[in-house]
Amino acid sequence: MEEKRFLCGVVEGFYGRPWSMDQRKVLFQWMQRWGLNTYLYGPKDDLKHRLLWREVYSPEEEAQLRTLIAEAQSKGLRFVYALSPGQDIVFSSSCDLTLLKRKLKQVSDLGCQAFAILFDDIDHSMCQADSEAFTSFAHAQVTVTNEIYRFLGEPDVFLFCPTEYCGSLCSPSVSKSPYLQTIGEDLLPNITVIWTGNKVISRKLSLDCLAEVETVLQRSPLIWDNLHANDYDSRRLFLGPFKGRDPQIRSHLRGLLLNPNCEFEANYIPLHTLGSWYRTGNEDLKDEECEYCPDGALTAALRDWMEELNQPLQAGRQSSRADQRVSVSSHSKTPDRSGSRSTFRASSAVAKLPVFPLDSSSPPSSPPMGKRETDGEKERTHQPAQQPPGSRPGAPAGGGRVQKAQGRGLCGGKGLLTEAQVRLLVGLHYLPHEHGSSAQKLLQDLTWLKTNCHLVSTSGKKSPPQKVDEWRGRASRFLSLCEEIAQLHCSVVGGANRAVLYDLYPYVWDLRNTALVTKAFISWLDGRVLSDSSSLGSWRNCFHWCGKTTGGDVLGVDSEPWVFKGGVSGEVQMLLPVGSSSELFTHPPPLFPTSRLYNIRPYHNKDKVELYRMVRQLHLRTQGDQESSMAHPDIVGDRCLGPCLALSPEYSFILEDELGVCGCVLGILEVRSFAKRCQASWIPAMRDKYPPKGNNAHANTQDLVRLMEEDQGEYPDSLLYHFPSQLRLDALPELVDVSVSRTLIAALLIALKANGSQGVFCEVQPTDHQRLEFLTKLGFLEILRGEARSREGVVLGRLL
Repeated sequence: MEEKRFLCGVVEGFYGRPWSMDQRKVLFQWMQRWGLNTYLYGPKDDLKHRLLWREVYSPEEEAQLRTLIAEAQSKGLRFVYALSPGQDIVFSSSCDLTLLKRKLKQVSDLGCQAFAILFDDIDHSMCQADSEAFTSFAHAQVTVTNEIYRFLGEPDVFLFCPTEYCGSLCSPSVSKSPYLQTIGEDLLPNITVIWTGNKVISRKLSLDCLAEVETVLQRSPLIWDNLHANDYDSRRLFLGPFKGRDPQIRSHLRGLLLNPNCEFEANYIPLHTLGSWYRTGNEDLKDEECEYCPDGALTAALRDWMEELNQPLQAGRQSSRADQRVSVSSHSKTPDRSGSRSTFRASSAVAKLPVFPLDSSSPPSSPPMGKRETDGEKERTHQPAQQPPGSRPGAPAGGGRVQKAQGRGLCGGKGLLTEAQVRLLVGLHYLPHEHGSSAQKLLQDLTWLKTNCHLVSTSGKKSPPQKVDEWRGRASRFLSLCEEIAQLHCSVVGGANRAVLYDLYPYVWDLRNTALVTKAFISWLDGRVLSDSSSLGSWRNCFHWCGKTTGGDVLGVDSEPWVFKGGVSGEVQMLLPVGSSSELFTHPPPLFPTSRLYNIRPYHNKDKVELYRMVRQLHLRTQGDQESSMAHPDIVGDRCLGPCLALSPEYSFILEDELGVCGCVLGILEVRSFAKRCQASWIPAMRDKYPPKGNNAHANTQDLVRLMEEDQGEYPDSLLYHFPSQLRLDALPELVDVSVSRTLIAALLIALKANGSQGVFCEVQPTDHQRLEFLTKLGFLEILRGEARSREGVVLGRLL
């Protein structure tokens, strides 16, 4: 019979910005193509679905909803309208019941023939009036639901979501829950109950567990499947196949609806493979070839998605030929609330959420990406560019940067994503309980390289050559994978499909930054980390700072995925010495995506000339001291960078883009001993290099030499006790992606902590408000102003 048809499709039930009308129309096309049959409308941030459920839709909203219902029905889909009144409904109130009927009657008059009443994610307590009218919370819900069901004419599809909607929320258990027992006994038999499985996000759905809940509810439940929901973690995306649900479970179900990623374009593979799963379940043949295979379904979905990825579509799924706006999807998230069926995420893409976002407009437009990249160098050389925090005020790109970039090329322009890159993308953003092969390899290699870094330590016993070669060979492969991640980011940004770009960009950007800092860390380990036997070596002690296990190990079978934050990026982060400092790794992506390739690596001696040129030009633009700099071209570099590059090169990191060096961060592990070494060797060398020349001496030059001596002044013991290390950051203000400065600092902090530092400070001019703000956001707190110094300065420090 038609009413017993297995319901299989999509539920738009996540927290966050709802999908647009255009996206839903594309969704219906996908569903028709893949054989899915049901769509449930229930976005948590549609105010008239949840918070303002009592309010009826305006005539304009009615027209939008009528169009959406008709669009679904024209594709052969069942449109289910859901309402969530549970947050503030008074079950015993005749007024609330009348308003509930009025709202659903309005939707029914628009052509909707299927409904759902949701009581998920609400408080179990009842007001006094309800406590007097009903024997239990379940009794109150059942009474209202049954009356609404009858009022609507007992529709073929009517869904009810209980407050105990999964095994982990049942008290004391599924089989003994008084709440579920009341639902099973008193809810009218043709009303279908929604269930998510053992957990809010179930790794697997087993026949035994479904049979148990079927017995208690006295009916076959419908699965609201959160396998691909990502609204509980702003750094996670799930592109893997539908998995962990044997098609045989259909005999115990009324249906299965997938609640997918908030980002619409991320759902192609999840829904494509769900269609494969559903069609396999329809087959009467029992041959193995007809059984559902997640890997095979993924391969088929990837093949089809490749065509989609390289289509010239704009954000919101408009054709690029149409006169539509290009939008940027915001990914500002609120803190999570665990224990939720849909999980939670709020969006700040618009200043105020629309009351009825069926036709929600996209955020502000951006210029075409290809033109931005093409004009990038013109902006660098002829126009003031946005200055990144932590950089000195403007300077033109260093001479020689363009020459050094020859053969490296920019990564802009519209291009095609390769199948290998898409497989890498999926493998890095797979499923909540399981990583793809590329993510597994990334984590395994990082763990091994970190554990065995003593083989290439700088002060330990000489390791066997074959062991050293093994470490370096594995490190080389790891670095290559990090480079592939950077290229993936570049290709996504430079691709033709802007709709995919704006939905996936925050995730590929986040992983790009994680790969940048991790690559720098592994490169630094080779010959720079102190061994366990060193008096200063702390790598053995560092293991209590670094994570020893992956997220999968931490989660186990019984944990919800939100227990471990961040996905692959979060797990890589926790394997680093400063992994617990989340503010170093989590920050909003730039408004305008850039496809520039960046690299962070340890300093080499050959970089000195370019670094000196960079800081000299920065000094020229800030001080205008051309005469002194021309007469003594090295003096600015000698003062700003020289001591660290000469006496502490192992704590110096270089930032470069396609044009060459564009920034650096220098560190000192122990300021007290470093100052003594400077006084003993560096300062005398500078006096010899810049001797007075009688009346021809340049006053400014002598001032800089004097400042070199003052730079090594005494810091208070109270400061150095907590913050024994120091850093200095310099970066060209033309950097398009400000986040690389943050990533550059993170690379140095990792190195300092790996070799025993407990804290680091830096000195900033009081007028450099931008740098002060930037460092404060990284957890640097103001310690003191320059009382102990010969000049005014603000000292900021952070514990590692």
